[in-house]
Amino acid sequence: MDEHRRGRDSWRLCGLILLAIIYGGLLSCQCISTGIHTLDGAIGVFLGLYVCSHPAANAVDSLLFGHNARRQISSRRADMVWLALNLLALLSGWIAIFIGATRFSTGAV
Repeated sequence: MDEHRRGRDSWRLCGLILLAIIYGGLLSCQCISTGIHTLDGAIGVFLGLYVCSHPAANAVDSLLFGHNARRQISSRRADMVWLALNLLALLSGWIAIFIGATRFSTGAV
């Protein structure tokens, strides 16, 4: 079952964090908009869910395959950086979900 296990891809997480922050910032300052608030909200919620899915998958991987992960990375510092990056990705995904959801409720944020 190891062939299905994904490795630690820091660049993917950084890219997703950056995408969520850029989307949230542009939508908050009303620099971009489709003109349809429901569509803006749906894009934000879907983007946030996608960003949050990667840290969740990493957590499941570490729970299921944690005994093999210790052999791959021996540094505690690397583990802490990986955990912080996952938490940051989760937070940025939640922010994108929140900003998208506010588009549903207020209509003209």
